[in-house]
Amino acid sequence: MLNRRRFSAGLAAITAASLTSTRGMAAAPPKARNVVLVHGLFADGSCWSEVIARLQAAGLNATAVQNPLTTLPEAVASAQRVLARQDGPTVLVGHSFSGMIVTDAGVHPNVSALVYVAARAPDAGEDYTALAKKFPTPPASAGIIFDGDEGRLSEAAFLRDFAGDLPEAKAKVLYAVQEPFHKALLAGRTTHAAWRSKPSFYAVSTEDRTINPDLERFMAKRMGARTIEVKSSHLSLISHPDEITNLILEAAGQRG
Repeated sequence: MLNRRRFSAGLAAITAASLTSTRGMAAAPPKARNVVLVHGLFADGSCWSEVIARLQAAGLNATAVQNPLTTLPEAVASAQRVLARQDGPTVLVGHSFSGMIVTDAGVHPNVSALVYVAARAPDAGEDYTALAKKFPTPPASAGIIFDGDEGRLSEAAFLRDFAGDLPEAKAKVLYAVQEPFHKALLAGRTTHAAWRSKPSFYAVSTEDRTINPDLERFMAKRMGARTIEVKSSHLSLISHPDEITNLILEAAGQRG
């Protein structure tokens, strides 16, 4: 009996060491020359412009997906179509709600690594709303306005709670081009959790008023992501494009 217990304990230790070793491999993703970026709610593909310019200057091929914001399956399909056009390893990046898309579409064989920017990162089939309720509700939630089945963020909430660290004039331009989302989008659940098998990176926005920063930390820790913290509003990709670009370059194996 004692020998059997020792064998079981040894086997458990080997298994744990194996899992730890596999998790550690996430810090060294394969080199990638392609980056696909997906936007979330209250935005469109142009929100990645500052990051795209920096990625292009670094010699990478960057493409922003125009997320339809209709249903999760349709949003995932739009990202998959762009991923299918990439030639070789590709870093898939998502901001905010589009972390749902990255988590699901990230199992695509072209995807070499995942980057979450203040983004949702559910497990497969997880009820994200229920998960988020375990943390204090961020202020931006109260600013969502519905016109029938379409939702958007009020101007006051957009300027204060979504883009709070941007110059007001710039934030107003972003507000003017926000894409309404459909209620059905919020009901979707992921069918895959790509972060369980792909190297993952996460940028937490410490001043976030759209997703609770502690929820972001929880999701990043759960996935074992290489994590940075940026003193930023929800829109770190615009207010801190250098930090976000550097994290993407790391995920692309361009920096150690």
